[in-house]
Amino acid sequence: MLSLLITAMIIMMISILLIIILNFTSKKTILDREKSSPFECGFDPKSPTRLPFSLHFFLIAIIFLIFDVEITLLFPLIISMKHNNMLIYFIVLISFLIILLVGLFHEWKQGALEWTN
Repeated sequence: MLSLLITAMIIMMISILLIIILNFTSKKTILDREKSSPFECGFDPKSPTRLPFSLHFFLIAIIFLIFDVEITLLFPLIISMKHNNMLIYFIVLISFLIILLVGLFHEWKQGALEWTN
């Protein structure tokens, strides 16, 4: 246990040392107006360079990814059905589905699933 702790501390110290060295030796320069502005034939752009981003769309995409990953966690339960005790299998399956449904109802109650306010 002590050797594992020492190894972890050595790895952390090497990582921190490398981060510090790379931050000092990188070719970062102070950002000025010319370097941070988009290039448009030498003129200032007439329209904003970035389109407005819908935060609500981003939240729905994150919720979809979370539930998609959780659904993929259900697939190994189908394969392990023939190797497990059926009572334990159904307890695990029902508890997992209840956690998914509680999360879905929580998001629904918070209004994250409604597209318009």
